[in-house]
Amino acid sequence: MSQQDDRPHVDRADLEWCHESVQGVSRTFALTVDVLDEPMASHICIGYLLCRVADTVEDASDIPPDAQADILRAYDAALDPDDGTEIEAFTDAVEPYLPPDGEMNEDWRVVEEAPRVVRTFEALPDDVREAVRPPVRELVQGMAMFVERYADEGGLRIQSPEELEEYCYYAAGTVGNLITNLVTRDDLTAERRSRLYDTAEEFGLLLQLVNISKDVHDDYTAENNVYLPEEWLAEEGVSQEEILAEENESAVSSVVRRTAEHAASFLDDAETYLETVPLRNGNTLAAWAIPFLLSVGTLRELLSNPEDAISAKGVKVSRKEVFAVVAAMTGGPVERDALADLRTEIFARPYHQAASTAD
Repeated sequence: MSQQDDRPHVDRADLEWCHESVQGVSRTFALTVDVLDEPMASHICIGYLLCRVADTVEDASDIPPDAQADILRAYDAALDPDDGTEIEAFTDAVEPYLPPDGEMNEDWRVVEEAPRVVRTFEALPDDVREAVRPPVRELVQGMAMFVERYADEGGLRIQSPEELEEYCYYAAGTVGNLITNLVTRDDLTAERRSRLYDTAEEFGLLLQLVNISKDVHDDYTAENNVYLPEEWLAEEGVSQEEILAEENESAVSSVVRRTAEHAASFLDDAETYLETVPLRNGNTLAAWAIPFLLSVGTLRELLSNPEDAISAKGVKVSRKEVFAVVAAMTGGPVERDALADLRTEIFARPYHQAASTAD
């Protein structure tokens, strides 16, 4: 019997739980999973949850930085097939910091159930695990490194645009590589494979920089993290500890705009990625075009009203626009060369308004 035959089969209940959990932790990523076909839907779902465990720990402002780093290192060791550390070492380390049952949200439920996620992952085919594991571990290691780097501050304080890109690579560029590893397991021309890997990280950086640009208020108040580079804030005469002060609204808004413009510099590469990605093994254009186009809409709102990013109001596209984008991408066949026109339309005005006018 082969090694693959010796492996446990994916437990149906565990797999269903993973799909239900994605719906709870990320509405945006749930849209992606929903419009993928099998087996890619499950592979991406499980890969995302593996990343989400680390992301939740890294964002927890009530865990001391040294403990955060130790917990993340234990998680990485549990994911290393050559280490011998069991996932229970991670759950034992994080258990003292789990919220009580009455305060347990979906993110922390996934952390608590990390053994279930890892068990489901370990039952996947060898080539899938080999595609997913390295970028997940790189993400975990990068988050541990950043937590250790800013342990004395008690929260991240990004210093320069170069460091911002470094952080975004670990948080999201690695996810771009995870996706690419999964979709390139079959034969591809060297040119196409190269184009995918040349733009995969940029696709992830675009999405992460958009999130950082729009979530300035919540990142600081809920997680004690400041991703707006200190270098850019200093040019405006503002310290990172004063980004929400009313008198600094105009200055900080200009840095939000600058960060959003930096995010927009990755749009072309992200579009190239979508025009190149193979559509097989359950992969679909809609799965990645939807977050891409919603990021375009969010950039439009950010550049129009950057001050909203530093208020409790926040920046987001409307539910109507989300529905319109999803409908456009799932209502019938969409050719890759239509993405450029869709991007232009959405950047100009909310897509549901453009669609209504066209009708």
